[in-house]
Amino acid sequence: MGAVDRRSGRDPEFEAFVAGAAGRLLHVAVLLTAEPLYETPAGASGGASGPTPASTAAPAARRILAGALARTYAHWERLRGDDPYDHTRQELCAAYARTARRLPPGTGVLARLGPLERLVLVMRVYEGVAEEVTAAQLGLTPERVEAVCNRAVATMRAPAQEAA
Repeated sequence: MGAVDRRSGRDPEFEAFVAGAAGRLLHVAVLLTAEPLYETPAGASGGASGPTPASTAAPAARRILAGALARTYAHWERLRGDDPYDHTRQELCAAYARTARRLPPGTGVLARLGPLERLVLVMRVYEGVAEEVTAAQLGLTPERVEAVCNRAVATMRAPAQEAA
């Protein structure tokens, strides 16, 4: 294994990991924060131009993802042999759990769910993490994870309440 020049901040393996996983991890962060990933241009109603990706969209999601990637990079040498995606997802979920109550209410697809419901639903349904693993990572019993997941799915299946 060759030496890595830490002064330049370059680690080709980490850069390759980020290039391959950042999109999916950003989507996880966007689902957790319930922020829209795309901005609709001012005055447009999503017609012909439609929503456009913007670097300013989903600021909280981008912030917690950047923190999770920074923590993964800090532990990169110790992750040899482990799955860096799993580690980064754990860091991302932990960062979201620490900040969820301080985040503004979202308008994204999972905005109707509470923070714990979002966390469990994203881990179990979107990411496909096993119930026991999800429970261990969140400090819950598997039965509690199952109940929260079932409640979240039921909430998402129910028609949205119209704001009066």
